[in-house]
Amino acid sequence: MSNKKYWKENVKYVLILLFFWFLFSFLFGIILKDFLNQFTIAGFKLGFWFAQQGSIYSFVIIIFIYMFLMNKLDKKYGFD
Repeated sequence: MSNKKYWKENVKYVLILLFFWFLFSFLFGIILKDFLNQFTIAGFKLGFWFAQQGSIYSFVIIIFIYMFLMNKLDKKYGFD
């Protein structure tokens, strides 16, 4: 029974993180690019920044968040 709970929680984490991945890459970098270009960060238009740099930073942060969550989940269910 604990395996089913473990995988259910794992899939929940993955879906939430995939949502943020979609948000930062597709939504901010493509769909909302024109709106975000009204603002600047470090001298660059924000839409351009998300398409070129921000999504990469976001991906790396998401990887570390997933690593942290999975280590915590493994300990919780005794898989460490």
